[in-house]
Amino acid sequence: MEAKRKAHVMLVDDHPIVRDGLRQMIDRDASLHVCGEAESADVALEKIADTRPDLVTIDVFLDGMNGIELTKILTEKYPGIRILILSMHDESLYAERALRAGAMGYVMKQASSRTILHAMHEVLAGKRYVSASLLKMLEEPKKPGGAPDMPSDVETKLSDRELSIFCALGKGRDRSEIASDLDISIKTVETHRANIKNKLNIGRSVDLVQVARRWMEQRDKG
Repeated sequence: MEAKRKAHVMLVDDHPIVRDGLRQMIDRDASLHVCGEAESADVALEKIADTRPDLVTIDVFLDGMNGIELTKILTEKYPGIRILILSMHDESLYAERALRAGAMGYVMKQASSRTILHAMHEVLAGKRYVSASLLKMLEEPKKPGGAPDMPSDVETKLSDRELSIFCALGKGRDRSEIASDLDISIKTVETHRANIKNKLNIGRSVDLVQVARRWMEQRDKG
């Protein structure tokens, strides 16, 4: 009998040690095969065009284009490819956006190897995979309002890149650190900050940082 073809997996993560760990984990699964790796969205797009993997695992934050933006492009360009977001970043902030962008699942890097492999198989089977806590959050009706002068619709109004910068400001990152983290210029960071202030109706830059910090604290408290 002809052996069943292994599902081909592409790993997209800017940390080599993470890709090495994932490759070793996947190599132990007889039904999966790592067909390629990429450290950025641009490299991923080039390699995916050649390899056409069955599944792509993508981190949220990459050099240049972020993982959610990459997910949107891949979903439109290659509808048959399954996408699993595999990230260390808070699922309560990014998972819903990732799913709206076309990802079939979202799993934290801190999860066990068994959980990550299970998520891969679920997504390959055409099923959505999210953690139990995230599923509960997604199923709960949105709570209106928020703290006084606190934007309650941040995630709706801001683009993916703007949300990344807003969260970075909330974590105390300055503009040069954000530019380095996202591989963009300080001028681009400033442009995004101005757009964020305009969308959230925030006056001064110092107010933007304070609002971002309070918003992050509110989210962390659930």
